[in-house]
Amino acid sequence: MTILMIRPAHFEYNDQTAVNNTFQRRGDQGRISDAALAEFDGFVCLLRRHDIDVLVVQDTAEPHTPDSIFPNNWISFHEDGTVVLYPMFAKNRRLERKPAVLDAVRQRFFVSRTIDYSHHEGNNRFLEGTGSFVLDRSNRVAYACRSARTDEALFEDFCKRMGYRSIIFDAFDSKSRPVYHTNVMLCIADHYAVINLSAILPESQTAIVDALEGTGKEVITITHDQMQCFAGNMLQVENQKGKRFLVLSSGALQALLPLQIDRLQSYNPLIHAPLDTIEQNGGGSARCMMAEMFLPTKMINFFNSSHS
Repeated sequence: MTILMIRPAHFEYNDQTAVNNTFQRRGDQGRISDAALAEFDGFVCLLRRHDIDVLVVQDTAEPHTPDSIFPNNWISFHEDGTVVLYPMFAKNRRLERKPAVLDAVRQRFFVSRTIDYSHHEGNNRFLEGTGSFVLDRSNRVAYACRSARTDEALFEDFCKRMGYRSIIFDAFDSKSRPVYHTNVMLCIADHYAVINLSAILPESQTAIVDALEGTGKEVITITHDQMQCFAGNMLQVENQKGKRFLVLSSGALQALLPLQIDRLQSYNPLIHAPLDTIEQNGGGSARCMMAEMFLPTKMINFFNSSHS
């Protein structure tokens, strides 16, 4: 597994996303960009110290893209060589689809086809990648909660094209506001899933648990408060030696109880980085910063650039 990460040129609070991202809180704008850059660089170093392959692409100053640090929303990469581009809710996030990113991907990986949903932005229909839905790639199941950023018909079309069984549901935070992205409330790993079940309407909870347990997952629940600390925004990754880790922010780890940590550590080690500035102002955390790459590799370029 390779992780694509975008090094921000000028990260800042984005008013266009704040209208329905309830995780965002405006911080001291004078220090945000430098602080976020330090958090990003530290996060990349942490991943690489654990022998996780990270492809870093430097963002450009123009056009200005304050949320470029979250690439998993506008692009996803699949084992059969498919790249999928997604329609974004915020107009300034649509500018993140920069050719330099795709060029960097094609230097190391084979792309056999591209599915482009971005034209649906013209009709105010959105599907924000692996933020809008969470994939169980091994069992070909996709989970999504409805929101202004997750168009149900587009999600169903994605599942049909990519060969996934779709499970869609409604989810709300403690103030009865729709959860804007599924990946802040649900993390799916190989043998377990972390989920805020209390966010899901009672009549749908059993079906979700049955689906998760039916694919061999232990269900580890988190609370609304833990979700607000991004304890659901985690990603299991595999390093170049085949060892798996659960990656999360330091804030998310601090929100977990000892029993929850013990259950997670029984499956894999946890690695965490401080992402406070990014979480507060961006409304996203560790998982949002990592776009998993499962494309077929061009082996020569891979070995030449694996430590760049």
